[in-house]
Amino acid sequence: IFPGNCWAFKGHQGQVVIKLPARVYLTAITLQHISKDVSPSGTIISAPKDIAVFVSLLGTSGGVDADREEETLLGVFTYNVEKNPTQTFPLKNMLLPRAFSHVKLLVKSNWGNPWYTCIYRVKVHGKMENQKASTQGQD
Repeated sequence: IFPGNCWAFKGHQGQVVIKLPARVYLTAITLQHISKDVSPSGTIISAPKDIAVFVSLLGTSGGVDADREEETLLGVFTYNVEKNPTQTFPLKNMLLPRAFSHVKLLVKSNWGNPWYTCIYRVKVHGKMENQKASTQGQD
């Protein structure tokens, strides 16, 4: 993780949809930003603050409504710049026990930078659909 080597977007709000390599039963999401110690300015106000994670039900039913996009919220959390730069947040997939191939990360705010927000790393945790019965977990 190097300062400036991030996914940056204009302003304090943005979103990204991540296509997973397989359908996954989601359990958690990890976000990473640089620490204040390595920041050239000594601040990390470009870090995301309030974040929501969604999955899309698009095409999962196969029925008449398959072309209508419907999103389900799996978690809302706050990335805390005073804690470890790598933070993991549990998702509420037990409310929707199925595997998904896409995850949407919605950044609602950052820690004060009016020009841009940076995300350095996103990790999605869970078990791949074809390994659900397996005792070995997959990240």
